[in-house]
Amino acid sequence: MKLLEGIRVLDLTNVLSGPFTTLHLAWLGAEVIKIENPSEGDLARKLGCVPEYNQKLMGTSFIAQNANKKSVTLNLKKEKAKEIFIKLVNTSDILVENFRPGVMDRLGVGYAQLKEINPRLIYCAISGFGQSGPDAFKPAYDQIIQGLSGVMAINGDERLNPLRAGFPLCDTVGGLNAAFAVMAALYHMERTGEGQFIDIALLDSIMPMMGWVAANLMIGGQEPQLLGNDNFTAAPSGTFKTKDGYINIAANKQEQWESVTELLGVPELKEDPRFKERDARKKNRFALTPYLEEKLILNTTDYWVDLLNEHDVPSGAILTLEAALTSPQVEYRKTFSTHNIKGIGDVKLFNMTAKFDKTPGNVESPPPLLSEHTDEILTQLGYSSDELKELEKEGVI
Repeated sequence: MKLLEGIRVLDLTNVLSGPFTTLHLAWLGAEVIKIENPSEGDLARKLGCVPEYNQKLMGTSFIAQNANKKSVTLNLKKEKAKEIFIKLVNTSDILVENFRPGVMDRLGVGYAQLKEINPRLIYCAISGFGQSGPDAFKPAYDQIIQGLSGVMAINGDERLNPLRAGFPLCDTVGGLNAAFAVMAALYHMERTGEGQFIDIALLDSIMPMMGWVAANLMIGGQEPQLLGNDNFTAAPSGTFKTKDGYINIAANKQEQWESVTELLGVPELKEDPRFKERDARKKNRFALTPYLEEKLILNTTDYWVDLLNEHDVPSGAILTLEAALTSPQVEYRKTFSTHNIKGIGDVKLFNMTAKFDKTPGNVESPPPLLSEHTDEILTQLGYSSDELKELEKEGVI
């Protein structure tokens, strides 16, 4: 049995934050029905690096986030589509949307209306700034939130700052926050029979992720330091040059620091007052680095990684994305599985990375073609084939 077997989710989301939320529910066995507009569907269907796939409305961005889901097209500006949607709400447990606040209300299918139809419904609304506040109705994409949250201000170094994260960090964290909230609300609903409204803001979601940096400022009065690839909590902890590239070393404990000095052949640094204690090393990190790199450049990254890890000093190479995705550890953990998409061919899709020993979550079906499941789902609701043809002719589906 799948963890969420028997749970139906209506997914009215687009692009990333919402689809990433419902992807987690789909991995766990929920029936996730994407409600898409009949013309082009989820905008992510056109987003990706392969124009041919974008033209087929199966862009790589869409493929990455929509396995295990079903696609139903409804033009919710038409009354007959709203009637179908209400029938779906009656049979569903969860609804997730990521429109700007007020859009669903204007369509006449907001939470106030839907909770009267299905009091058990869990309604999760994801937006840039939340449903309330002075910025609530402003448009927002991931990069806007990265800038307004302080994330860009604390990244990089004195040469390159502000600096955005190399992937849509705020959208992704917002999606994770929403998935966690939906699961918590589902637990409450199972115990009490009560549904509820969940208000998820991308800006809110990213803030706790900066907990240590924010605590240093709010509690300790220390402004963020622009340290680039150095870890502000310890030294030596960051990126260092080797003979053939770079290595990450995280000697965060005193015994790890002492091991580094022995392994690199600089034991005298242990007694140097600039480096002897943790806080002193942090203060003098830029003076310390040349002493370490003078030794590290004498051998390869692989050599130092093996030696340091063997002596319990965390270290690792800095891999290209391709090397990371195909590493033996990632392959062993089955982070990906291969699936065939009609018109595209075999593609690798992410599996759920939480490993449940009794109720595992994996990819069972590839991302859906636009409207692939409209007939199936509407037939379940009692619509005949003639009615489906008429609805299509009218632009309802």
